[in-house]
Amino acid sequence: MSEEKKVLLEVKNLKKYFTVETDFFGKPKAVLKAVDDVSFKIYEGEALGLVGESGCGKSTIGKMLVDLYKPTDGQIISNGTDLTKLSHTERRKYCKDIQLIFQDPYASLNPRMTIGDIIAEPIRINRLLPENQIEDRVTYLLNCVGLANHQRNRYPHEFSGGQRQRVGIARALAVQPKLIVCDEPVSALDVSIQAQVLNLLDDLKEEFGLTYL
Repeated sequence: MSEEKKVLLEVKNLKKYFTVETDFFGKPKAVLKAVDDVSFKIYEGEALGLVGESGCGKSTIGKMLVDLYKPTDGQIISNGTDLTKLSHTERRKYCKDIQLIFQDPYASLNPRMTIGDIIAEPIRINRLLPENQIEDRVTYLLNCVGLANHQRNRYPHEFSGGQRQRVGIARALAVQPKLIVCDEPVSALDVSIQAQVLNLLDDLKEEFGLTYL
């Protein structure tokens, strides 16, 4: 009998309301219920697809998982810890475990940084490697996503959309995450490139033992 898969992350009754109008006293008068009572489990090693029409809150859920948005209510549980109850400092310890690949590869990369610095930045911030080992790690990650090492000193505007998304994938991999939230990572790319990026994500899932939402 096969061993039961471990629950990597559990979302319980998650809600996110945005205030769109306030009264004279600054109290909410009208709210937008972007996410309303959503629950699911993500098991280690799987790729879970979250499906819904445009504007239904899929991206908002992903951004709550990586702490870009604070939930209005509900729980995000990792290894028995409710991440929504942690302070900002405590929550930072979990940030590297859950990374996000953004939908728009044009807007998600800093245009003033080289791609080598973009990939190295999360390694430095999280102090994962000594400084003298970071360059080798960047070289390895570039190779993993199909980019050449000599391209590391170029800027995002010098790359195509598909190449920029590969940089975004390498940046997400840099901190050795357990879960990667893929926010429609190929929807902004040409149809001819979409299959290449999806195949890359599939290969990386096997190579690094990743879990995807």
